[in-house]
Amino acid sequence: MSERPMEESLGPIEMIMTTRAMRRFTDEPVAPELIRRCLAAAQQAPSGGNVQPQQYLVLTEPAPKEAIGNLYRRAFDRYEASLPERTFRNDDQRQSWERTSRASRHLADHLAEAPAIVLFLQPLIPWGGRDADGSLDIGRLDASVYPAVQNFCLAARSLGLGTALTTVIRVLGTEALEAVGVSPAEYEIAALVPVGWPTGHFGVAPRKPPEKATHWDRWGNRDVPGASGQ
Repeated sequence: MSERPMEESLGPIEMIMTTRAMRRFTDEPVAPELIRRCLAAAQQAPSGGNVQPQQYLVLTEPAPKEAIGNLYRRAFDRYEASLPERTFRNDDQRQSWERTSRASRHLADHLAEAPAIVLFLQPLIPWGGRDADGSLDIGRLDASVYPAVQNFCLAARSLGLGTALTTVIRVLGTEALEAVGVSPAEYEIAALVPVGWPTGHFGVAPRKPPEKATHWDRWGNRDVPGASGQ
């Protein structure tokens, strides 16, 4: 079985709100055509100057998946060991962190079992510009790649597929690129996204409310313009 009932009837806001990280998958294959549809959506993402810098490397065969899976596990081991001891405000926060940690550990140990792994690559090219006053900071090149990653994940969600945006493979990025025949002198890995039919359920992930991160018209002003009582 490689296809399931589609979820394309979801509204765009609901789809965005329920596209959470899925790190556990069944062993059912994913049809290449479904991945191609997700890549077509990724390619429609905006990029600075419409340069469309990203390249996609889709791994479905056991050997390259195993090679990347082993490197991902090693990278995650190093990352996990580097984390400082955390303190939590309450039990809910602690339990949420523990659930995420367990799921992340599971992915690290079982990445190669995902039906597909997509590497989002970005070229090592000059970015920005210069004028008489010096260099021009127009942002990082990966700012023109991550919208494609999110489009891919949203498209996958619409098809009932699970994904997880990860970057820990960059810890061993050079080895990972060489393992799949990509020159580290030409590209780097922006993201690694496993794809598969999830064992869990889509839903709204716990996040802090936007009010805690939003300022109106000037820094520090939390009052919403036109809100009642103002």
